[in-house]
Amino acid sequence: MRFCPCRSKKISLFVFFFSKIIYLCTRFQNESLAQLVEQQTLNLWVLGSTPRRFTKDNSSQIFVTAVFLCPLMPSRITCFSYLLYLSLQSFFSPSLTSCRNHVLIMAKNTNAAVLLIHCPDRQGILAAVTDFININKGNILYLDQWVDKEDGLFFMRVEWSLDDFKIPREKIKEYFDTLIAQRFEMKFFLHFKDEKPRMAIFVSKMQHCLDDILSRYSSGEWNVEIPVIISNHPDLQYIAESHNIPFKLFPLRKDNKTMLEPLEIELLDSLNIDVIVLARYMQVLSEDFINHYPNKIINIHHSTLPAFVGAKPYHQAHDRGVKLIGATCHYVTADLDAGPIIEQDVVHITHKDTIDDLVRKGRDIEKIVFSRGVAKHLDHKVLAFRNRTVVFD
Repeated sequence: MRFCPCRSKKISLFVFFFSKIIYLCTRFQNESLAQLVEQQTLNLWVLGSTPRRFTKDNSSQIFVTAVFLCPLMPSRITCFSYLLYLSLQSFFSPSLTSCRNHVLIMAKNTNAAVLLIHCPDRQGILAAVTDFININKGNILYLDQWVDKEDGLFFMRVEWSLDDFKIPREKIKEYFDTLIAQRFEMKFFLHFKDEKPRMAIFVSKMQHCLDDILSRYSSGEWNVEIPVIISNHPDLQYIAESHNIPFKLFPLRKDNKTMLEPLEIELLDSLNIDVIVLARYMQVLSEDFINHYPNKIINIHHSTLPAFVGAKPYHQAHDRGVKLIGATCHYVTADLDAGPIIEQDVVHITHKDTIDDLVRKGRDIEKIVFSRGVAKHLDHKVLAFRNRTVVFD
């Protein structure tokens, strides 16, 4: 950090050190509160919800943010001083202001493993899984479990740190299967938090869901790689190019689907794609294509399934005079619009709304629901079983 003769920068430098002193003092008085405030403050700062530099024009905004975050005065002081510290640090270190994506992605790329488990319910499952982690020096970061009492099934998601874990990551699956899974007849899925899922996007002509996905991707909100965007029309190629993502055109129709779909699969396999999202892709995938990616194809349907399946659901809803319309994010199966549901939401409408109003309101809820569902899949929070899902918090 270099000192500047400019008076305003000297004042800023003084405020920088002063705010850091206040922050450190308040943090010393209540460390647990400070940790919570730090996380909330840093999340908003990284996501761009607070000013990146402290000036006389945005000082009030920083203060309002502190008041909004923290209802109690001690935490307001901590938050305000921490925001000042971050903002002024960025003022003196320009490189810090350009690392928004890097900070957020690094925060998500922790050295941790995630297990998704389902099996017949019986005594001792939870103890066996946690003992496997604890005995091998793993620190559990998250654990959630649910029992389907009607069917007698146990579902669980557990995430733990690998920093001091004794078992090498390449051996965890083998050890867990031998020591735990076989004993309890478990089906399990192991993921590592520092491995970025590779996602392919399928689109047609409507761009609202694509725009929302790419916005979250570009901002660093999602820890994901997008190596390709595939479409049956050339209309949205310019969007892919603006994000430096390869765009591949496969002009599918009913008469050439059997010829072009194998080429799509070949491309996806060559790119090691983990998940496919259909961002208003207006083609029905063949059963062979779907079976190639079980529970790895995510679709957004513009209604609250199982109501109004198929084409033009808003027209159907308008004809029925419904008071709610919505959207459904679901895994794709061979049965049209009948796959396991990941996320749903609705928006109120009235008799005054025209079909155009329904379409406009519907598109807003579609992109929100779609992004929620995709995010939960990317965070390994969805466990599909039969034609249902267990979605962990």
